[in-house]
Amino acid sequence: MPPAHPGWKGALRHGDHHSCRTTERGDEGVDRIKDLADGIGADAVLECIGTSESTKQALRATRPGGFVGYVGILLGVELPGEELFFSHDRLRGGPAQVRRFLPNLIDRVWNGKIELFDLTLPLEQVAEGYRAMNERRAIKALLRP
Repeated sequence: MPPAHPGWKGALRHGDHHSCRTTERGDEGVDRIKDLADGIGADAVLECIGTSESTKQALRATRPGGFVGYVGILLGVELPGEELFFSHDRLRGGPAQVRRFLPNLIDRVWNGKIELFDLTLPLEQVAEGYRAMNERRAIKALLRP
């Protein structure tokens, strides 16, 4: 297992089945993933934000010949065609099956079986929750009445 790092839950490495998420963006995020994956990048990356920046980061963090999966529709995303072609990476995606999995997921989060939120704030501090997520001090904020 890679060394502990705030914002990471492990690393995708050849032969391992770990997962990771990062609070770093752009080159810093790519460098962090490559550091954890012996300098070559992850075997597979799932891109779930849908912006040009996050999609390019996912592609650059994937080892040559690896997989990049995405969820939803990449609106306004321009892919670096030549870079994608020569990396031999495979890009696949499609819609999220939200209606199928959401009831079970909500039940598991509500009953504490899945820890989804890393910041809990009162509802009147909603602006601070968004600020913390934007500044990457929190991944997901829970607002309580």
